Amino acid sequence: MNEIVLKTNDELDLMRESGRLLASVFAYLDPFIQPGISTMKINDLVEDFITNTLNARPASKGQYDFPFVLNTSVNEVVCHGMPSETHILKAGDIVNVDITLEKNGFIADSSKMYMVGEVSPLAKRLVDKTYEAMWQGIRAVKPGATLGDIGYAIQKFAAINNYSVVREYCGHGIGKEMHEEPAVLHYGTPNSGIVLKEGMTFTIEPMINQGEAKVKLKRDGWTVVTRDKKLSAQWEHTVAVTADGYEVLTLRTDECL
Repeated sequence: MNEIVLKTNDELDLMRESGRLLASVFAYLDPFIQPGISTMKINDLVEDFITNTLNARPASKGQYDFPFVLNTSVNEVVCHGMPSETHILKAGDIVNVDITLEKNGFIADSSKMYMVGEVSPLAKRLVDKTYEAMWQGIRAVKPGATLGDIGYAIQKFAAINNYSVVREYCGHGIGKEMHEEPAVLHYGTPNSGIVLKEGMTFTIEPMINQGEAKVKLKRDGWTVVTRDKKLSAQWEHTVAVTADGYEVLTLRTDECL
């Protein structure tokens, strides 16, 4: 296993800037997520804004030969949905938009759920509870806590709300590389796993299913969907372990701690 990279104060400052810029991408994108927009249009808007307005790099493009700058995961798509000119969002859809951004050599990674037009109460509940599940995990972050504490907090909250946690995909360390150590599972046992230290940076990005946790990979080699075709939701932030807790590096202006 590769060694976990602890970030210096200067490196954390650079990561804060990447995170701040990524948060601004979502603020820019928010008004465009309406019925009638294609998922490829979302991709193109974000690519233009990151490269031409922010003078940054969309870190997902070309990573593992992925051809786009973001993922758009709609309804039963769990993660890694590929933008398409023919996939038009309609009222009632829920969509996760997952974006990465690199500036000054450091990468930030975040995703946000959008509810398109009027959605069903069950869809809204899934979106809202998944957001809360992410925060349950984030609030478990502090020096001396463990990765198992994070996973347990998320898993317990999901179970209380009668949802299941996807196990095949997880959060990850992040910094100069998009995927660094450690792997951050969204389920686990308290007081188990790697002990958190100041300077660690990683993503917390639970995928929560309305039905069973089982998923399958579509033929395109990227798109992951629920096996039972029920809805899935995901939120994601990049988090740093601080001396006395955590800092959310990708916090958006419409959020509060």
